Amino acid sequence: MKQDDSLHYKEKMNNWYDAYSTSIIKYIVHITNDYQQAEDLTQDTFIRVFNYMNSGKTIDYPKTFIYRTAHNVTVDFIRKNNPIKIMKDFVFQTKKSNEKPIEHQMIENEEYRELHKGIASLKKPYREVIHLRKMEEFSIKDTAHILNWSESKVKSTLFRAMKALEKELIERGYTYETYF
Repeated sequence: MKQDDSLHYKEKMNNWYDAYSTSIIKYIVHITNDYQQAEDLTQDTFIRVFNYMNSGKTIDYPKTFIYRTAHNVTVDFIRKNNPIKIMKDFVFQTKKSNEKPIEHQMIENEEYRELHKGIASLKKPYREVIHLRKMEEFSIKDTAHILNWSESKVKSTLFRAMKALEKELIERGYTYETYF
């Protein structure tokens, strides 16, 4: 491997880290519910991506490749360190808008919390597909690549996940239409 190639890879990695590290940390926090661990796993993700590139392989779609790597690194960590433990609840940060009166913000924050409690109560594949498709707004193709699923599995799982979420929200006394 030439030194010029190595410098080129480092520059690419720096750019990708700047572009994707924050969203990767959030994605991993949603799975692990541990910010410190998410930071460590994010570093591991980018090290794996760099080693992959440094081995002479090309990455055509960096965002989906990095998310896929983050998913694999996180799943490996959970299997290794928490084999029996069920995934913890999602952690969501509320978005605040200074343009709305405080009463509206409080109602929105409560609805937001209830929505995420509903999502957190779903099984892991449902949480993952909702997060990637609805929150991160990945395409069906990209979501399938990240989760190592077929596109039809992404579609059917998302459909079932949304039905399960609707049922969960109704049981909590909220109308599904409030959220979507």
